[in-house]
Amino acid sequence: MRAPWSLPLFASVVSLAFVLVAITDQSPAMAMEVSAPAPQHEPQVLAATDDYVSGIDLAEWKTSKVVTYGVAPAAGTPDPGTAMSIALEMVTARGWGTDQYDCLVALWNKESRWNVYAHNARSGAYGIPQALPGSKMATAGADWATNPATQITWGLGYIQARYGDPCGAWAHSQRVGWY
Repeated sequence: MRAPWSLPLFASVVSLAFVLVAITDQSPAMAMEVSAPAPQHEPQVLAATDDYVSGIDLAEWKTSKVVTYGVAPAAGTPDPGTAMSIALEMVTARGWGTDQYDCLVALWNKESRWNVYAHNARSGAYGIPQALPGSKMATAGADWATNPATQITWGLGYIQARYGDPCGAWAHSQRVGWY
């Protein structure tokens, strides 16, 4: 048998606990949006969890660089005749800017280092864009296994259809590790 005062006491303690949590909880999940000031050429986005902002202790986040998704370092001018120069021509032909080319370079550096023969033994992905299976690229040309232009054509079509543009694919790759 319960004491007649136990239920009101329990309800009061629980109510007080909710009030205290609401007053003291300063987790990022409760915040609207937080961003650190950044120079114009470095847009930044915060990735927040309960205890961390971009993997940094909340007490230190103001002085730390924040992870940026979808923005890549400048790729520079590629050497003529390389796969990267072919890609630059194709990117600009689609009406995309150098920012999109920068994202593409970062993405395919990560995926294959621009190696036309790159093969992932674990997944079976192949070529510059790491198509899975590589034979998918035959839709862009019969020489898909050896021709960088064919692989780049297929890869840009895939990126546009699935992510809209290379920066969309790069942002996805940064978030989840693949595109």
